[in-house]
Amino acid sequence: MKKILVPSLIALAVSALASVAQAQTAPESTLSYNAGVVSDYRYRGLSQTRFDPALQGGVDYADKSGFYVGAWGSTIKWIKDAGATAGSVEIDLYGGYKGAVGDVAYDMGFLRYEYAGNKLKNTVVYGNANTNELYGAVTYGLFTAKYSHAISNLFGNLDSKNSYYVDLSAALDLGDGYSLVPHVGYQKLKGAGNAAGSYTDYALTLAKDLGDGLSLTGAVVGTDADKNFYYTPGKAGVEGLGKTGVVLGLKYTF
Repeated sequence: MKKILVPSLIALAVSALASVAQAQTAPESTLSYNAGVVSDYRYRGLSQTRFDPALQGGVDYADKSGFYVGAWGSTIKWIKDAGATAGSVEIDLYGGYKGAVGDVAYDMGFLRYEYAGNKLKNTVVYGNANTNELYGAVTYGLFTAKYSHAISNLFGNLDSKNSYYVDLSAALDLGDGYSLVPHVGYQKLKGAGNAAGSYTDYALTLAKDLGDGLSLTGAVVGTDADKNFYYTPGKAGVEGLGKTGVVLGLKYTF
């Protein structure tokens, strides 16, 4: 059975880590917006746009109590590439709580990946693309470890409930507005016939704070994902959607 890629939450890794840190230390409630463009929307190492650019944007509210909610969206191609007639936008809805115990910060919450009007289940070999995950993360010093657990089927793959993703990253301040984020993750895809869908991904992201809410990122991203499981339409075994590549991004936060 042919499989599709797994889709998204945050495309610009450094900006995401910065947002987490700000939310943990902010003494007052905050409301922020962001908009950006990336040369390729990669999520957990896999291209969601067949290596083409994507438009992205979101809104976040962080309460001074530690609770937060937000929404984020991006253009995508993977649902239509799988043979569905609709589903070109991903909308992530999330909420949770951030706090700290001594020097260890933590973050726990719920994430809903919504693919408005998607018809993926009409392809017969897949289910509805909409996905629900619970997540938890801890940060100590430079390092953040995170665990995400699917409480529904994962991105339309049948019988994939209880799939999980674990990742480890570090945030390195290089000075002069530059930061470097190395990352490694592992996606476990549960279910009969889904064994080939498990893989490891990696990324190294360099970011530059340009001031006035603008940030620029460049990342080398790749995976060891099976080319016959995650592939560009018509190129199974030739061009996997997790092949190593360079991703550029520009983001404005206000």
